[in-house]
Amino acid sequence: MEIKTKEMELRKREQVPYLAFPALEKTGLVKHGFSTRLGGASKGVYDSMNLSFSRGDDREAVMENYRRMAKALDVSPDSMVLSWQTHTDSVRLVTEEDRGKGILKDRDYRDVDGLITNIPGITLVTFYADCVPLYFLDPVHKAIGLSHSGWRGTVMRMGAKTLEAMREAFGTNAEDVIGCIGPSICKECFEVGEEVTEEFQKAFGAETGEGLYRPNGKPGKYQLDLWKANEIVLEEAGVKPENIHTAGLCTRCNPHIFYSHRAMGNERGNLAAFLALK
Repeated sequence: MEIKTKEMELRKREQVPYLAFPALEKTGLVKHGFSTRLGGASKGVYDSMNLSFSRGDDREAVMENYRRMAKALDVSPDSMVLSWQTHTDSVRLVTEEDRGKGILKDRDYRDVDGLITNIPGITLVTFYADCVPLYFLDPVHKAIGLSHSGWRGTVMRMGAKTLEAMREAFGTNAEDVIGCIGPSICKECFEVGEEVTEEFQKAFGAETGEGLYRPNGKPGKYQLDLWKANEIVLEEAGVKPENIHTAGLCTRCNPHIFYSHRAMGNERGNLAAFLALK
């Protein structure tokens, strides 16, 4: 299986394929990855690397998937801290006390779509099936962030909210940050209605907002570019354009590799993004 774009490449360890950003790898500061749907233990509609405990899959199969991903990424399952995503712009500061929450013990938080930490050895985990994963590394203050940004999160500028949370917690300067936009639905696959395009006009201004979508020939329907929208969010928040790396991989275009809500509906597994400071 060959998957490679300008900004993201396939890796395989312990028989588990995953995707990684060379821009993050070459810093030597983090362990990270983005899962595919391959290399797991789940069966049926969850085949095979489902990383969600809440979609009806067998819990032990999901735990085995986490064990396999942990080995591939050279982290431990008990180092992981899982988000609780509900399309918010809430960012949680992760501490040692959070270690293992969502995988080995219950989460005592809800409505968290972003996670940040400066503690080495803690693995942040967020979930996807078309929405946009955002990875952040502050190499100066040795801090990281990982956020889920669907169209609602993008309208709320989730990327900027995460950077602001990192600034408040760690002193992060956005100009120092490496920001990566992971596999997610592309413009050609993401059809939306006027109610969504109106939200983007409000959030980005009429001219910029209109530049993010185009009519597709169906009455009241448009194709929306979440990748470009998130690039704008990061640039406006202060991340240098040369430090923004967009994977360019569409989850809906590649259902043999990724789970996609648009392609599969609710009968599917979830992908996950992982990020840890060494």
